Amino acid sequence: MRYARAFGAAAVGATALVAAIAAPASADNDRPSTRCDLVDADITTSATVHADLEADFADYGDSGAGWTGGDSTYSIPLADGRTVWVFSDTFLGPVHEGGTRPLETPFLNNSFVVSDGGTLTTVTGGTDENPASLIEPPEDGGWYWVGDGLQADDGTIQLTALQFWYGGGGAFDFGWESNHLARFDPDTFELLDLTDLPSESGVQWASWIEPAGRYTYIYGVEDLGAEKYLHVARVRGTDLTQPWRFWAGNRWSWDESRTTRLMDGVANEYSVAALADGYLLLTQDTHEIFSRNIVGYVGCSPTGPFEPIGTVYEMPEVGAGGSYGNPNIFAYNAHEHPELRTADDDSFTTVLTYNVNSFDSSELYEDVTIYRPRFVELSLDLE
Repeated sequence: MRYARAFGAAAVGATALVAAIAAPASADNDRPSTRCDLVDADITTSATVHADLEADFADYGDSGAGWTGGDSTYSIPLADGRTVWVFSDTFLGPVHEGGTRPLETPFLNNSFVVSDGGTLTTVTGGTDENPASLIEPPEDGGWYWVGDGLQADDGTIQLTALQFWYGGGGAFDFGWESNHLARFDPDTFELLDLTDLPSESGVQWASWIEPAGRYTYIYGVEDLGAEKYLHVARVRGTDLTQPWRFWAGNRWSWDESRTTRLMDGVANEYSVAALADGYLLLTQDTHEIFSRNIVGYVGCSPTGPFEPIGTVYEMPEVGAGGSYGNPNIFAYNAHEHPELRTADDDSFTTVLTYNVNSFDSSELYEDVTIYRPRFVELSLDLE
């Protein structure tokens, strides 16, 4: 089911602004490089709200034509120029005058917003009368939260999906159960199949997908609550159903149990994307609970090690001292959209997003602006 509405000239996905930067050569090597110019560069950053992108999604959401808010906010550029914006928990319309949601508004666990030229279109499962999640909940309970994905060489959209259980005891009484891969038709967005992905290590393999050279790297999080650790696996080519190998600290292993913690302090969603002759990692800093800081790291290979470059943005909405003046407001899951990068010599401009939420779910109905992604324009100068 689709809900469409045209939006402004600053529309995302009309023409992807992709920097012509090749993946570092170390991406193809079994022994990653630890030397590159990026980690030795003097990197300065500046960031500001990307007002055009925020306005485009706000205008579309306020129209009540489909999607009115959601989280995750991954993006998958398609070969034909469209962009699939991937959302986990999703509110649909309508929106009342004054910016409130009716209590009976549809709430789904996952959806797409497709950008095609000057139009945004919401894609869900179900029917117009009874919309449903694109990946419907399993019969024995729980639901699927979606992660990052890519368009594979065969044209299909491959999307990682995390199965969760819910205990019914409050907002945070839920837990991860297993990893899966959902494949969609790129024209109809029909769900083609849902298959199992490696899950035995306890790593949620959905944080980021990075095609680089002959391989596609799959990043995950080992979520221990207050402590979160980055892990990485890879497959040859772009088909995530192919055999996985896991970074074991000094080599790639076929044994999932040998996957190694690369670093701590990452969020459940983050990004690791090729930049210059290395890689840029962006994440919310989880060393501090519900931190407002988005931090950056650089490394010479997809497996790091990653060196900190500091805080690149402070999310202004967070807490009683934030822009809402509300202690219930928190932000989470920042990551980059590298297909929107531009480059000028050693200066790069990119787009990152993060999500905003409230510990009091009733506030998401009282103010539609809370549960929407924020867009940031980030500039990096390398000297």
